Amino acid sequence: MRTLQEEVPAPKDFGVPIIGVQEGSLMDLDLRLEGVHEGILVSGTAVVEVTGECARCLDPLAYDLEVNVQELFSYEEPPQSGPPVGEDEEEQRWIEHDQIDLEPVLRDAVVTALPFQPVCREDCQGLCSECGIHLVDQPGHHHEVLDPRWAALQGLTGKDSQITN
Repeated sequence: MRTLQEEVPAPKDFGVPIIGVQEGSLMDLDLRLEGVHEGILVSGTAVVEVTGECARCLDPLAYDLEVNVQELFSYEEPPQSGPPVGEDEEEQRWIEHDQIDLEPVLRDAVVTALPFQPVCREDCQGLCSECGIHLVDQPGHHHEVLDPRWAALQGLTGKDSQITN
């Protein structure tokens, strides 16, 4: 067994468009590499700094995210020809030239841990759809929007309208 405690720069595309890990920001890895019968078992944690914006109000977000990592890298490579590769074998990680590639494993762990709709706080009210102001700044803010198809009938209910015989 060996331990790996390093800070490494994050590669490109560690996230989704609205939230993710900035390329080059440091990822703090605390991993254990164990030799097992089938290959090398990698387990531990990775801490990354996540940046993005709130899906409701578009305010910037930044926080540290800790994800668990566990993956088995197998010694033997799959045959290049033969029967079709099963679904389990497609997801299998392999030791290639006595090296393992942690990037896809870390990417899978981080990206799947990111929120689908990131928010700055659970009670974020977002932006007004009409004028774009933060609704938290002006509680009770609303716009009177009349459907233009009913505008011709608006005068019928007013005090100025008179019914004549």
